[in-house]
Amino acid sequence: MGNCIICGQDVDGRICQSHEEDVVFDFRGDSPDQLVRNRFYRGVVDGYADFGVFIDLSPNVTGLLHRSEIDGRLESLDWEAGDTVYVQVKSVRENGNVDLTSSIRQSEGEFRGTLIQERTEEKLPEEVEEGNGSERSDEGNGRERGTAESDGGGGAVETGVTTEAETETEEEPEPEPVETVSEPETAAPTAEPESEAESEPEPEAEAGAEPAAETETAAEPEPREATHSEIADLPDRVDELVRIEGEVVSARQTGGPTVFELRDETGVADCAAFVEAGVRAYPEIEIGDIVRLDGEVELRHDEIQVETEALVELEGDEAAEVERRLADAMTDRARPDELTLVAHDERLEAISGNLLDAAESIRRAVLESRPIVVRHGATADGYVAGVALERAILPLVREEHATSDAEYHYVNRRPLEDAVYGMNDATNDVTKMLQDRERHDEKLPLVVLAGTASTVESEDGLEMLGIYGADRIIVDAAPADPEIAAVTDVLVNPESDDALSTGALASSLATTLNSGVGDEIAHLPAVSYWEDTPQSYLDAARDAGFDEEHVTELREAVALEAYYQSYSEKRELIGDLLFGESEEAVAAAGAPEDVAAEESLAGHIATQFREKLDTEVETAQANTEESEAAGVSVAVLDTDSYTHKYDFPPTSLLLDELHRRSDAEVTIGIAMDKLWIRAETDLDLRAVALDAAENAPNAGISAAGLRECRIEFLSGAREEVEIAVIGAVTEQFD
Repeated sequence: MGNCIICGQDVDGRICQSHEEDVVFDFRGDSPDQLVRNRFYRGVVDGYADFGVFIDLSPNVTGLLHRSEIDGRLESLDWEAGDTVYVQVKSVRENGNVDLTSSIRQSEGEFRGTLIQERTEEKLPEEVEEGNGSERSDEGNGRERGTAESDGGGGAVETGVTTEAETETEEEPEPEPVETVSEPETAAPTAEPESEAESEPEPEAEAGAEPAAETETAAEPEPREATHSEIADLPDRVDELVRIEGEVVSARQTGGPTVFELRDETGVADCAAFVEAGVRAYPEIEIGDIVRLDGEVELRHDEIQVETEALVELEGDEAAEVERRLADAMTDRARPDELTLVAHDERLEAISGNLLDAAESIRRAVLESRPIVVRHGATADGYVAGVALERAILPLVREEHATSDAEYHYVNRRPLEDAVYGMNDATNDVTKMLQDRERHDEKLPLVVLAGTASTVESEDGLEMLGIYGADRIIVDAAPADPEIAAVTDVLVNPESDDALSTGALASSLATTLNSGVGDEIAHLPAVSYWEDTPQSYLDAARDAGFDEEHVTELREAVALEAYYQSYSEKRELIGDLLFGESEEAVAAAGAPEDVAAEESLAGHIATQFREKLDTEVETAQANTEESEAAGVSVAVLDTDSYTHKYDFPPTSLLLDELHRRSDAEVTIGIAMDKLWIRAETDLDLRAVALDAAENAPNAGISAAGLRECRIEFLSGAREEVEIAVIGAVTEQFD
């Protein structure tokens, strides 16, 4: 029993339940399970990701402060790696992930007390002996330099440094540290210099004298030599001293060690190097350097990490040989052997070379540890395309990188509200990638644009990415403008203008770059079509267990969720919808246990889709003005007056459905400064805009969105624009 340090109440520990949130804890445990929910803890900023901030609560326990838990935008935080911050533990998941929430108190003085939590035991700061865990240890190494750590089996792990107690009791000198590289001046020191007393030779033993007993027990350990290893073999080399040769693909500074990501011809590994907490180790080593690294392989929370003992940059013939091996392995591993389609489609077979080139570029980015940003439209077709690519890339990243959070660093899916990749989108992406390069030493990303950026309106945005050296791949089923080929690295675009969805195109690219996901995403192409779905894709979905009714539910559910929080990737929710991954999805929908999660959740959301769409269409139909122009029937809807501007469905989707249910040959939706066209003939939107501009020269008419068939104009010329556009559209019916 003890007393609460705030109120003095008798408690089992040092703080009563009512005052637990008035105290900040310095956590010195080694497992997330030891954390206490709702407690405030002191932490150290490890680094940023798209979705939040990683906070080290102890050398072996890291939590995530998700961006949704931060007041304001993530970019508004002025925290840097190594900064001390104060956070509250929100929950600890079964897999060990720690969810944090923010604290308005960001100094120790704002709390009413401070306690040390050693594993599960609570102590006052003065009760913790100086030097006994009172300072944060090297995060990557999991121990403090100059000390020994328990090896889990009752022994101790030697760190290569003589402790004070050993200096007083041992007469034998320390063994010479093993030199593992030929350039010792660049290696990080792992032992204290020998004293003069230690360096003097020992007196010779008298003839016939028996060796002292302590000499037998204090025998020098066998020196270890680092043996060459490939990164793929590291799981079998735990506790061994290895030598790795490869390329440094990233270097991030944590509150403890510097963590280098090293790539060889077989994979990527994290290598922690420590000089002083928060201080950059081996500052002469830069991203892209070819190096040799010696270190001990350790397993921490089921993740492989190499504790660096020496790191040097290779030069001349040695560097050239390693580069040659990496290049040969890259070529062998990056290029797919053959085209792999979800279902037979002659249109895709005709562009097999482009599909293989795109698959190679994506796989090469994974192997080079470059982030991949997938951009897609916020529509059902766009989400299917983006998710198909995401599902194919994630396993490749997990296979290549040993750390469990690699998929969050190296794969980002960012929906676009428009089918045009404009300067606003490019500015956001460039700002983010430059911040990541500055904060985390990340490489510039590969940007994959699915169902967007294929028209000349996206040229400026694509050029901006190219100026900064970000590679660009466009995957779009709609015909691309000739100018786009010059501002992209790989263009995957069918030669035929037959109806093909971007979801079907991207799904076959996904199975080509990773054939292992073929069965998992076989139903996605069928989900991407609103009508006239090719039979081959319906058959593929049916073979995967999705009949047409189920496919329709998935399409409608994704379309509804694509509208809400349109800038968010919604990875988990979309995964639940399309793949039924979460058991919670069943309970959330109130379905019995024997009903599949994807059926219950998708059906629940699809019902909302139909109710909202039907209500909006009925209102629109009642307020549509119908007329005839040049023998063509035209229906016009004032979308500002007769639609819900900030609720589902979006105008483009509403006009699609309104036109499907209408007998009119042309359906037009007009707002303050925008106009949408749906017609029974193939329209040349740019020609419509040019013709209309001749009749309304001062209206600022332009074809702003070819995929949405959208025209923009000056709001003051609305009536004039409506007449001019109807005239231009009906001319194309001749």
